[in-house]
Amino acid sequence: MPANDSRLRIKRQGDLLHVEFVDRNILDEGNIQLIGAEISALVDAAPKPKVLIDFANVDHLSSAALGTLLTINTRVKAKGGQLRLANIDPQIYEVFVITRLNNLFQIHETADSALKSFK
Repeated sequence: MPANDSRLRIKRQGDLLHVEFVDRNILDEGNIQLIGAEISALVDAAPKPKVLIDFANVDHLSSAALGTLLTINTRVKAKGGQLRLANIDPQIYEVFVITRLNNLFQIHETADSALKSFK
């Protein structure tokens, strides 16, 4: 997939991938599938992936996007890697609490605190 079609900004910091979203609203099924495929490819390419998904630019997130996060989490864990989420809008975080996903994911208030949490 050409880089300019990506819905993500990816920064490599050593063996760590810092993923940010281009779009403020992660609602469209087609874009969610592309995002999931792109992150999955990055996870699959790393021996023990360390991935930070940064939601700083995101205002809205669909349930399909949550499903994609679950799939990514499973892939990361299967490879012995680590996944962190950061900068989640309070209204979106409320959905994580209601669905109890806040217990499944390591969620940090800031990208800095998430980066420091990697082992």
